[in-house]
Amino acid sequence: MPDSEGHPAVDEMALGAVLAALADPLRRRVVRELAAEPEGTARTCSSFALPVSKGTVTHHFRVLREAGLVRQVDRGNSRMATLRRADLEARFPGLLTLVTTEPAP
Repeated sequence: MPDSEGHPAVDEMALGAVLAALADPLRRRVVRELAAEPEGTARTCSSFALPVSKGTVTHHFRVLREAGLVRQVDRGNSRMATLRRADLEARFPGLLTLVTTEPAP
């Protein structure tokens, strides 16, 4: 059962949900950018400068969070997102490598 913020436990992360989340190129971009940062780096949703409305950004991060790709923490009036690198590698070994080695559009 996901925690109170909607983050699934490692054993609850479903491949279908993860792949569906990664099917969108903007969400893959977020994952690639977080993966390029040092382990544990947290960024605000707005720091990704996605070319969509604020509501659509919120939707994209909800999909990433509920699939288990990112962990989000409230920081005042913004949310910080961190890649769940170790959890993803434990549950789906090699998946992040595939995503990060995809050529950027």
